[in-house]
Amino acid sequence: MSIRPSLIVVGAAALVAALTLLPRWIQAREPTPPELIVPSDPRPAGARVRYPEARAPMLVAPDGSRRSIRSLINVTRPMHYGDYVWNEDGVGPGEVWVQVDLARQIISVFRDRQEIGSAVILYGTDGKPTPSGVFPIMEKARDHRSSLYDAEMPFMLRLTGDGVAIHASSVRRGAATHGCVGVPPAFAERLFGAVATGDTVVILPITGSTSI
Repeated sequence: MSIRPSLIVVGAAALVAALTLLPRWIQAREPTPPELIVPSDPRPAGARVRYPEARAPMLVAPDGSRRSIRSLINVTRPMHYGDYVWNEDGVGPGEVWVQVDLARQIISVFRDRQEIGSAVILYGTDGKPTPSGVFPIMEKARDHRSSLYDAEMPFMLRLTGDGVAIHASSVRRGAATHGCVGVPPAFAERLFGAVATGDTVVILPITGSTSI
């Protein structure tokens, strides 16, 4: 899979559309509308970008369901293959869900409507594409080996009956998966501990051309 360099200069949110109060490099991570409805006036606050309740961003999943966001991690540097961020300081208990943005090669983890982690991902090739949609986590396995591909899949979170999962992978330039979502091993371990079976994973499709 050929991955254009512009997809790798990314940060944790992958959610924010043209917001004048955020740094320019964060703006570049916005998903293609209509996946996100973002009112104005976010409030940067320390390690997080917080939104007034009445102006919270609204994420729209492929099935039409919507989820509002209270805060994002305020990443201050570009992220590259193998990078991740994790910050759950001050985030209380609440619903946990995960968004995978294939177009931006970003995964974001939310709890109580607040982003607690994000990483650059690998995804499936044209022959074995990663499906888009809304999926419950069907199974968790800390140590898993794929019987189909005879490959280790640590910290596996199964999403479909035919083997699509999120799992630890060597996230590097030029690599791809057989339809799974590959994440850095250290991030995979944190993600594994943060989610439970039944939690929701939203995978946004790749829209439009991926060429520059």
